[in-house]
Amino acid sequence: MKRDITPSKERLVAVRCLLADADLDGLLVLCPENRCYLSGFTAKDSHVNESSGCLFITQESAYLLTDFRYRDWATAEAPHFEVQLYPKGLAKLLPELLQRHGLKRSGFEAAYLTYASYQRIAQETEAAGLQAVWEPVEHMVERLRAVKDQEEIDLIKKSLAITEKVMAEVGAGLRPGLSEQEVAWMIETALKAAGAEGPSFAPMVASGPNSARPHHHPGERRLKNGEPIILDLGAISGGYCSDMTRTFILGEPDERFKEIYTVVRRAQQQAEAGIRAGMKTDAADGLAREVIEAAGYREAFGHSLGHGVGLAVHENPSLSPVAERAVELQAGMVTTVEPGIYLPEWGGVRLENMILIQENGAQILNQSLQFYEFE
Repeated sequence: MKRDITPSKERLVAVRCLLADADLDGLLVLCPENRCYLSGFTAKDSHVNESSGCLFITQESAYLLTDFRYRDWATAEAPHFEVQLYPKGLAKLLPELLQRHGLKRSGFEAAYLTYASYQRIAQETEAAGLQAVWEPVEHMVERLRAVKDQEEIDLIKKSLAITEKVMAEVGAGLRPGLSEQEVAWMIETALKAAGAEGPSFAPMVASGPNSARPHHHPGERRLKNGEPIILDLGAISGGYCSDMTRTFILGEPDERFKEIYTVVRRAQQQAEAGIRAGMKTDAADGLAREVIEAAGYREAFGHSLGHGVGLAVHENPSLSPVAERAVELQAGMVTTVEPGIYLPEWGGVRLENMILIQENGAQILNQSLQFYEFE
């Protein structure tokens, strides 16, 4: 992955403020996107039990901990971090750092540390005779990532422009007889040709009854006239993701398709017109959901309205209907707006744009809207 910007020292300052608020001496950062956001180190973790490194941040120091394979890479990309290798493993090195800095209470990202790894770290800390504890934390760095600066927004726009170009090209090339897998391959090939570093997720191509599955995996089913076809795809550019969905139909659409498509589009438009900073995420979801429920399709819209997009294609905030998870939207957040209606045995319709949350509304980031308009 290539990033076009280098993280600033201000991000480290912000993390240290959060550490002080949480009464923590240090933080072990294991999420690859958080690691990249704070340090600039772009290596990926390809397997759950194999890491290309982590960060350990205290009020005075910032370490990038990795192994020999990534030494030069890390040194080149993380100018604000001291690179240290762990030839005997992370669990052996961490007690040395705790002792060096006199740390008593450090946090670790609970969602990204396996239980086996935690046990090794705790055992080595105890074996070193240290009176230090490890505290699980969640969403600490993610809260910072949720609000984008202008450079990040520009990179997301560039990524989205690639996605829109590919959506238009592939959508225009749909024809009866193509398999879902063939269309998915068309998407991946076109993304590379358009300058993407790669897809931000495996493209979804769902035709006919398969389009009633919100996260269908493309298979051998072939496209037919008169059936909904959902294309959901995204690009990575400059390290940042995009996400876009359109529903197509080959041949003449029937009245059912026209009705469902129109309801979904109206739900999307109502949400885009009403979302703004200061609104709770469940209220944002409700803007679209009330349109779909009023049309009689309450049970057919079973997922959240949208999600944040940035270094990861799914990140905070979640535009979820669950009030207990609701957070306040802030200016600078980038999210999707993707209502859908899914009817088993018939199919589904989903439409997805990306928006930038602003104080007085939401800016639609998509430039080429590519929607059907039915009378």
